[in-house]
Amino acid sequence: MTRAAQISRTGGPEVIDWIDVDLPDPAPGEVRMRNIAVGLNYIDVYHRTGLYPAKLPGGLGSEAAGVVEAVGEGVTHFAPGDRVGTFGPTLGAYATARNLPADTLLPLPDDVDDQTAAALLLKGCTAEFLIERCAKVQPGQTVLVHAAAGGVGHLLVGWLKAIGATVIGTAGSDEKAAQARAAGADHVILHKEEDTAGRVREITGGAGVPVILDGVGKATWQVSLDSAARRGLIVSYGNAGGKVDGVDLGVLAAKGSLFVSRPTLFHYYVTAEERQAGVARLFEMLRTGAIVPEIGQTFALENAADAHRALEAGNTRGATVLVV
Repeated sequence: MTRAAQISRTGGPEVIDWIDVDLPDPAPGEVRMRNIAVGLNYIDVYHRTGLYPAKLPGGLGSEAAGVVEAVGEGVTHFAPGDRVGTFGPTLGAYATARNLPADTLLPLPDDVDDQTAAALLLKGCTAEFLIERCAKVQPGQTVLVHAAAGGVGHLLVGWLKAIGATVIGTAGSDEKAAQARAAGADHVILHKEEDTAGRVREITGGAGVPVILDGVGKATWQVSLDSAARRGLIVSYGNAGGKVDGVDLGVLAAKGSLFVSRPTLFHYYVTAEERQAGVARLFEMLRTGAIVPEIGQTFALENAADAHRALEAGNTRGATVLVV
């Protein structure tokens, strides 16, 4: 028997219900994973609200760390007792245990604890593909990172500094600005008090930045357009401030022949080889100290609704972990 979150309709955090589920034995190719720590991500909010459609009734969450309890027929690369992690794409991580396709799991090394893994896997792999395979940031480039103290933002900052980029971050308060600087940001703009695009132009001698990593969305879209250098790239990877729609190609031309990408993690983590290479690079950056999986707060698993409220209100810092 397992406890699992279920949503039967989209809406606010109050739509998250908890149910008892009698788990069957793992099917062929499956593993039963007992969760120890579950990662909270903004994509969970998108699924809950219906911004990203998901099957209803259904589960929430995709990121977790735990232990293998049983394996189905044909599974040879995992055994009961193995420590494992997952970051999706299968939903339903808000649970004490669940059955998963074995090929969506990865072994956790001994030097990465469960809460670190739950805080890092999805966000860290997001940072990896955004920087190294989508934007292909080069040493010496200047990059604007919106929400630089957020769960993904502070990882982006540390990773960018490690590969030799100059980082301009935005933050909503003095406290978050300090966190962005601690992560390695060279310049931090308080976007509620300052003209972000104007400051970017000032910092760059009027040129603007060649790469913008924007996880906010609609609320920062115009700022991103106004901050980009000629032939610059805007990578819009999230919707925390609303969904960007109605992109005007004429505006991209007028702003300097800009490039725009709206990437999705699992288009970069399709094959087993891509997943293994991305995760290996993530753990490499963790071990060198380039990135620090800051866990700003934890909630009990069944208090996930409270965690969602805090996340949407901007009252979290770094990563949030749900503890089983």
